[in-house]
Order: sequence, then structure tokens, then C-alpha cells
Amino acid sequence: MQECERRPDMMIARFTCEILRPIPVGEIGVAARVVRSGRSVELLEASVSAGGREVARASAWRVLRTDADSVLPRQLGPEGPPDDYPEMRRPRSWADGLLAAIEWRVIRGGWHGAGPTAIWGRMRYPLIPDEEPSPLERALIIADSGNGVSWELDINRWHFINPELTVHLHREAEGEWICLDAQTAISSGGVGLATSVLSDVTGPIGTGAQSLLIGPRPA
Repeated sequence: MQECERRPDMMIARFTCEILRPIPVGEIGVAARVVRSGRSVELLEASVSAGGREVARASAWRVLRTDADSVLPRQLGPEGPPDDYPEMRRPRSWADGLLAAIEWRVIRGGWHGAGPTAIWGRMRYPLIPDEEPSPLERALIIADSGNGVSWELDINRWHFINPELTVHLHREAEGEWICLDAQTAISSGGVGLATSVLSDVTGPIGTGAQSLLIGPRPA
């Protein structure tokens, strides 16, 4: 999407990804297009396919940068920079992958206990080899962990699958570190919602949300 008919005078303000089916660890194809072009706002769409089947679909709005005055967000920012907090290790029983590819520093909460969590994250590796990650990529990669860090039910007995991720941004992130301040609500019937405030070292940059399917894990 970032490379699709590039508009340096615009930034992506809202991104939504729909996960249609399991995405394999292997070769995938990506395509993107401008659905609605314009001078002030544009709508983008993208698709990911594997083995001839579409596995994910995304849409995004990008908006024109203007000279409007800044208004500080009312959400509270992170409680101190990343260096103030210890690095958090993943539980030994958890599979490797994304968790090991990110450096995590916990402010409060964490994977070892249920409830809301605030945590700093920084990519250890680029998303694309030899390519510097963009501010958008850094924010989205951390935002997708909102439901994982703020679980409310025993993760050994229950899964909480997010079929989608939606992120709203009011400015681009500065620096490598992204703070994820997340919490999860679960209601009877097996539906949950994980919400998060995203920040960089200077303050909030936006919010994330994930719809959740709550269900028992196989024995």
C-alpha cells in the first residue's frame, strides 16, 4: 500500500486487515491498488494470496497533510522511556516467531498474568531484508499483539482469535519503539474486543482494536 501510487503529501490514517484464513509460513503474493483517488483523501485496497487462494485482505484511508494546528491527545502517554523497564522474556512453552523477533520491555502486566498490559516493543529485524521499516510498519506490527498481551482467560484452556485488526493513527511514529497499552473485554457468547493505545517515546500516536473469537482449545 505504501508503494502503491506513492503520495508523500499524504499519510495512512486508518488501516484494517481482514484475516480470511490461516496464512502459511512460506511464499505469498501481494497486490495493492487505489480504489478511490482524490486530492485530499484516497482509499487503498490490498490482497495477500497463497497457493492460489486469498488469505488476507486490507483497506486503508490516506489523508492529505495540511498546516492545521496540533492539539495534544487526551490519552495518557507511556510511563517512562523503554530503558526504564526490564526486558520481558516469552514463556518457554510458547512457540518461537514474532515474540522472539521483537524486543519487549514491560511497563505493567505482561504475558505471565491475566489483565491489561502496557509494554514497549521494538523490531529486532526488518520486515523486508535490507529495507528500513517505515513508521507505519513499526506501529502495525506491535498493534497486532494487543489481544496476546492482555488476555483475560487461561491461555492454556482458551484461544482468542482475532479475524481482523483495525488501527487509527493521528500521526506517524517517531523512532524504533512503540508502546502498546492494551486491554481485553469478553462477554458471554464467546465474543471479545481487545483495544489499545499506541504511543512512541513522545506520546500517543493512535489506537488499535481487534474483534475476538473466544473458544476452548482442544484437549
